[in-house]
Amino acid sequence: MSCGFSLDHYGELLDAAAAGGYRWASFDAKPRAGDLFLRHDVDLSLEAALELARLEHERDVRATYFLMTESVFYNLDSHGGLQAQRQLRTWGHAVGLHAVHPRAEPDDRFDAVLAWHNPEAGYVHEPVAGFVNVMQPPWFTKGKYRSDSNQHWREGCPHEELRAGAFEWLQLLVHPEIWVYSGETMRETMHSMLDCMRGKWLGQLANDRIDLS
Repeated sequence: MSCGFSLDHYGELLDAAAAGGYRWASFDAKPRAGDLFLRHDVDLSLEAALELARLEHERDVRATYFLMTESVFYNLDSHGGLQAQRQLRTWGHAVGLHAVHPRAEPDDRFDAVLAWHNPEAGYVHEPVAGFVNVMQPPWFTKGKYRSDSNQHWREGCPHEELRAGAFEWLQLLVHPEIWVYSGETMRETMHSMLDCMRGKWLGQLANDRIDLS
């Protein structure tokens, strides 16, 4: 099994968790033995989020998708943004707020759960009024948290441990863009994403009657 960042291996990760006997948990209850809190911080691409969400839906997996209201890369109020939110809910996923500190306002679009975007050490683990902060105890506990940030597992790819049921419970942070767009490094993956977005934006320019001749 290759531990590269690809949709194929993401499917293998989900299958490993199922083989290990984990149940898909959400942040509305404290961790119990056997819980797997699957979390997605959607930093760059709603399209990538929907790719992962579809794959998860096909496997009866429930995740929590954290969406930004202040993203410079996507607009939740656009047609595509509204459609993405509806589709995530239709597939049974939870939707939380991916907030930019210190702004965290309750919003009917989101469950009462929050993950800070690019957090700093001084506040990342602190409670937030009106929300569960997924990085506060008990949902964040050392040894029971794995993240793929910047296309790097700091403690190694967890698929073997998941298959063996080695974690009492786990919060697993997966960034959709890393898995949907191809690249051996973060730089290559981001360029792959930009190449895909170029085609999309050219289509949008044409739809907006921009003369590209």
